[in-house]
Amino acid sequence: MRTLSTRTAGFTDSVIRRMTRVSMEYDAVNLSQGFPDFDPPKALLDSLAHVAYAGPHQYAVTWGAFNFCQALAQKQSVPMGHTIDPLTEVVVTCGSTEAMMAAMMTVCDPGDKVIVFSPFYENYGADTILSGAEPIYVPLAPPNFTFDPNVLEDAFRQGVKALVLCNPSNPTGKVFTRAELTVIADLAKRYDAYVITDEVYEHIVYAPHTHTYIASLPGMWERTISCSSLSKTYSITGWRLGYLIGPAAVVDVARKVHDFLTVGAPAPLMEAAVTGLTFGQAFYDELLATYTQKRALFLTGLDSLGIPHTTPDGAYYVLLDVSEFGYGSDLDFCYALARDVGVGAVPGSSFFREPENRYIRLHFAKTEETLNAALDRLSRMRAILGRKG
Repeated sequence: MRTLSTRTAGFTDSVIRRMTRVSMEYDAVNLSQGFPDFDPPKALLDSLAHVAYAGPHQYAVTWGAFNFCQALAQKQSVPMGHTIDPLTEVVVTCGSTEAMMAAMMTVCDPGDKVIVFSPFYENYGADTILSGAEPIYVPLAPPNFTFDPNVLEDAFRQGVKALVLCNPSNPTGKVFTRAELTVIADLAKRYDAYVITDEVYEHIVYAPHTHTYIASLPGMWERTISCSSLSKTYSITGWRLGYLIGPAAVVDVARKVHDFLTVGAPAPLMEAAVTGLTFGQAFYDELLATYTQKRALFLTGLDSLGIPHTTPDGAYYVLLDVSEFGYGSDLDFCYALARDVGVGAVPGSSFFREPENRYIRLHFAKTEETLNAALDRLSRMRAILGRKG
């Protein structure tokens, strides 16, 4: 038999999704894959129940039902600093995962170079490689995960076509400041590069931090492809509704890529989700208050156990430093944690380009009952795992 594609030779399965399967195998509290264990807003569920009988149940317009695109454009225009045209500047995708892939394939030709900050959500490197491009990794230095502007400019000098920006960041929870975004924007303009954003946690940003859309900075609308989804904001990760917003000339190409990738997002789910897109500010205030409370509960619990960890500015992820256990492999540690302690986590090495073995990632998008159960199990982590390292 002839060999298979060489571009996938270095791929594994998603470590994040694998750890969900491991959590299920050992009946562990799953704090690995970032999805909630509580229901979406009731208004969304009521809308979905209505759509189940009223429809639509057939294909929508390939790049998104008009009422969905219109509601999305109205929601995003003010914070993004641009009056978004729902007819020409929006593509609805099957989750932000597809939006990022479509954006990468829209921008990149084989051989192009793309900057990816490290640590990074695992899909970014794969997206780059599947597009035939070459990732150039720029480190974010813990504990605040800041970048060195000189190192970043050195990367731009290599003739990059685009930079991938996750803000707020997965896995670190970093929220890039306006000053940091301005540095990135100035370099993108100076070296004529695009910025592809992943902003799925845009509404989960803890005080005093604020979220700035890089597309809203001067001169950046024309060179920014903004990707996001409804998954995290409305607690509907299984609905797989994402989107891509950008200038019409870019979106025109992205629509063609999207058309041949997935044809279109699910018509009944788009129809039901319009309800969420028209929620008022009170919903987003309550969302943030809820996650602020969950963050406080979980971090206070970790502090009481003396477990060193990062403090996220946004999103709902925490990196725990488990170097004290002396494991040679953080993946082995995560298997032991799930099997022997009963908590599912993601090995930090799956997010870093640099050699890194001291972190595991947990998330707190769970009910208080679930978080307390996880903390109770983690309280026995040293007694169980300390003697095995």
